[in-house]
Amino acid sequence: MSVAPGTDGVLVDRYGRVARDLRVSLTDKCNLRCTYCMPAEGLPWLAGPEVLTDEEVVRLVRVAVERLGVTEVRFTGGEPLIRPGLLGIVTAVAALEPRPRISLTSNGIGLDRLAPALREAGLDRVNVSLDTLDPARFTTLTRRPRLDAVLAGLAGAAAAGLSPVKINSVLMRGVNEDEAPALLRFAVDHDYQLRIIEQMPLDAQHGWDRHTMVTAEEILTSLRTVFDLSPDPAERGAAPAETWLVDGGPARVGVIASVTRPFCGDCDRTRLTADGQVRACLFATEESDLRAALRAGTDDDELARRWRTAMWGKRAGHGIDDPTFLQPTRPMSAIGG
Repeated sequence: MSVAPGTDGVLVDRYGRVARDLRVSLTDKCNLRCTYCMPAEGLPWLAGPEVLTDEEVVRLVRVAVERLGVTEVRFTGGEPLIRPGLLGIVTAVAALEPRPRISLTSNGIGLDRLAPALREAGLDRVNVSLDTLDPARFTTLTRRPRLDAVLAGLAGAAAAGLSPVKINSVLMRGVNEDEAPALLRFAVDHDYQLRIIEQMPLDAQHGWDRHTMVTAEEILTSLRTVFDLSPDPAERGAAPAETWLVDGGPARVGVIASVTRPFCGDCDRTRLTADGQVRACLFATEESDLRAALRAGTDDDELARRWRTAMWGKRAGHGIDDPTFLQPTRPMSAIGG
């Protein structure tokens, strides 16, 4: 049963969903130029003063954890590893009481070098984006010849104990749709967990087309040409991935079917952009500004109240199938995953 905003400490919406998973974008910049995310020349980046300082990030995360019931914090980008203050931010968040679970989504470049320090700072685990194992395809997709660096990052994360190490893969028709079995074999052989994600309408070019998207059903059909997949008996909860046991387990593979099998009814996420805007949904077209309030001297109680109000307005679903659906103005790199 839903309650009016402000009468409870948690981030509840009018449909009774409670947000306990906070995704924090630390930068909109990235050192890759993935074709489904941004143009080759990059994007107009946020100006320095617009981006939250390290101290401001930590304060807002503290408000979320101490006053709003957030139990999981995921740092994203752009590419969070290029944020100079990343280690200090992780250290400060790991010191919060109650301590949240802390993860990070990265493209993996430089992760082999930073993984031990991140683990020491308090990071629990990582997700690494990897869409292909073919060097030429990788260069075409990302416009950078850095596949070896990503593979080294995965190995470095595992060696540092940032496990489970998860791989996020997006399949695109006519590009890498044939690689699902190879990616899963690679993940199983290295004790990583693969998550294959339906391509979503979050590209800066606004060129997404549902009719050319590789669907969850197609992904599963491709995987089953090589592997036996059986339903995972574990409770899914609010996890975005629907998972299957691979050849009887213990290895698992997940498919995140945001478009064809939406899971909005169980969503438990709230998002904070690098410039201090709260987004109730990845596909939201409106945001609530916490940066201005924070810099105006607003106290923590009022920041929490504003955050609760922002989440109360969360819509029932993302509405991709609705004819009136509008793609968010911000691309994925500026929102944070």
